[in-house]
Amino acid sequence: MIRAIYPGSFDPVTYGHLDVIHRAAKMFDEVTVCVMYNKDKGDRSLFSVDERVKMIQDVTGDIPNVRVDSYYGLAKDYAAKIGAHVSIRGLRAVTDFEYELQIAQTNKLLSGGSLDTVFLTTSLEYAYLSSSSVKEIASFGGDISVCVPPEIERMVKDKYRELGVTSQS
Repeated sequence: MIRAIYPGSFDPVTYGHLDVIHRAAKMFDEVTVCVMYNKDKGDRSLFSVDERVKMIQDVTGDIPNVRVDSYYGLAKDYAAKIGAHVSIRGLRAVTDFEYELQIAQTNKLLSGGSLDTVFLTTSLEYAYLSSSSVKEIASFGGDISVCVPPEIERMVKDKYRELGVTSQS
């Protein structure tokens, strides 16, 4: 059985993430989408780790070989914990590559060579999409329906309403 992890912050999960998840699920026996606590983002995340896990579970429940989990620590440690030897990373543009390559090489080194990275280029229709842009659009009351599934759109809008941040009517 070939297990893979797809680590990330997923704040929130987008159609671009889901594209990568669906494609990875066809390539590997088991894919664990792992919501990682991002130390650099700290408390700036819109959703808690538990909320993000639930979000992803809601939109991937129909994919039998996809699991969702969370982890505070290094991706290579989580991969070792569940017996995964592949890390999935999505690339939107060439500008992502240098950053992602550094992460891949570091994970390979720190794992003693046991964790390889597979890069999946994002489908063209999602190449512009990032969680950050979704949050910015939503914070100004913009339409994010082309960026996220309806249940995620609702959660994002509700979160901004709770925070009193949007100019939505």
